[in-house]
Amino acid sequence: GVSKESAGSDSTSTAVYVIYLFFYLLNMDENAQSEEHQFVVDEVSTIIKESIETVIGGNAYTSAKVNNWTSQVVENVLGNLSKLNKAFKYIVTCVIMQKNGAGLHTASSCYWDNTTDGSCTVRWENKTMYCIVSVFGLAI
Repeated sequence: GVSKESAGSDSTSTAVYVIYLFFYLLNMDENAQSEEHQFVVDEVSTIIKESIETVIGGNAYTSAKVNNWTSQVVENVLGNLSKLNKAFKYIVTCVIMQKNGAGLHTASSCYWDNTTDGSCTVRWENKTMYCIVSVFGLAI
């Protein structure tokens, strides 16, 4: 707190304003820092979807191209995540599966800091295939 014994109303309001401004700027800095150090699922989901569309788009499932597609999707996602310039380590996985009625079940478990770390999985599909991409982000 600030105490002024003989301050007039103008200097008191100025002092209060300066203190308010200081705490506002301090809070802004903390918010900016927390955004920089948080895994933002919406942001990552958009990157994943755009990467899949760029690499696979409207192609039909072709077994000879799947290895190349999975590598390209992973590299594209990772490249776009790195452009965010966040202090994170990322793990990116990609599964491409032909639509033929077969079932697929996956699970993952993580032991991490829920306040900073996170994951995002996107299941994309067209008429002939599924593409499932998962990103795990761990704050450094």
